[in-house]
Amino acid sequence: MISELARTFINQFQSGFPITQHPFSSVAAELGVTEVTLIETIKALLETGLLSRFGALYDSQQMGGDVCLVAMQIPAADFERVAEQVNQFNEVAHNYEREHFFNLWFVLSTEKKAQQQSVLKQIAQVTQYPVYPFPKLQEYYIGLKFFINPQGQANTLSFKNQKIIQSNTPLTSLQRQIIKASQQGFTICSRPYQQIAEQIQQTEQAVINEMQKMQKQGIIRRIGAIPNHYKLGIKANGMSVWDVPSAQINEIGEKIGKLDFVSHSYHRPRHLPQWPYNLFAMVHGQKRDEVLTKVELIKDMLSPYYRQHDVLFSKKILKKVGLRL
Repeated sequence: MISELARTFINQFQSGFPITQHPFSSVAAELGVTEVTLIETIKALLETGLLSRFGALYDSQQMGGDVCLVAMQIPAADFERVAEQVNQFNEVAHNYEREHFFNLWFVLSTEKKAQQQSVLKQIAQVTQYPVYPFPKLQEYYIGLKFFINPQGQANTLSFKNQKIIQSNTPLTSLQRQIIKASQQGFTICSRPYQQIAEQIQQTEQAVINEMQKMQKQGIIRRIGAIPNHYKLGIKANGMSVWDVPSAQINEIGEKIGKLDFVSHSYHRPRHLPQWPYNLFAMVHGQKRDEVLTKVELIKDMLSPYYRQHDVLFSKKILKKVGLRL
């Protein structure tokens, strides 16, 4: 069971957390509790694992870097070795085993775009298997919000009115310091931005001003609670992939990205003849059948453009970390 305060806080503050001297104080006032009570509640949510962390989500592409989804086809007898070798690369953020002949899928995040090909080449050399990169050609939506009802059951929602900024801005020295000090989450205390400032030997106001600027630039996607969706009961994770005409893909991708149960909607390249799909949409639900039902809804929406599709369910999380400089 989750307390009413914890439920309300998670529902309302997965984004929009203030960048001010006393952010928890203003949030507590909005929720009708004391700052101390709110801080203790958030600490408990982190300790129990209902929150993965609390803080800022950064966009590596807006910092001059790049993110690429990569697939590999690994025989079962060699899977454990290869997964371990892939995970040793610091540039690998997420790594999943999925149900498909492409059974290893990882996210490669590099600080500079030019580094991507070098790291992919190293992974292929170390593992002795080919890599199949699926770079993001167009982003239609990214983000997953969770709503917990009074009975403690979680469902998924979209972040409304999300603005996707396509340009990128190289990091300043101060921005880089701020990210390194906060990338694993904020210190849960009365003045979290002061804690960041002390780590990098800056003033609190300088950190606040710069983070407000980073938010406007799109370097910070959002600031707030990052729930652990597995702990909340959203345990089914299906990467739906679709073969749609290139001429209509932008229209279709935008439409699919607006669905509450879709956390990512991207245009990615095909790898013919093994991989005919060019639209990726991550679908979430409490159970596998629920995900498949949602995928059928997407199929109906894609008519008459739908040609073929597949759903790759996660079998195992092999690695999952946030952005790291």
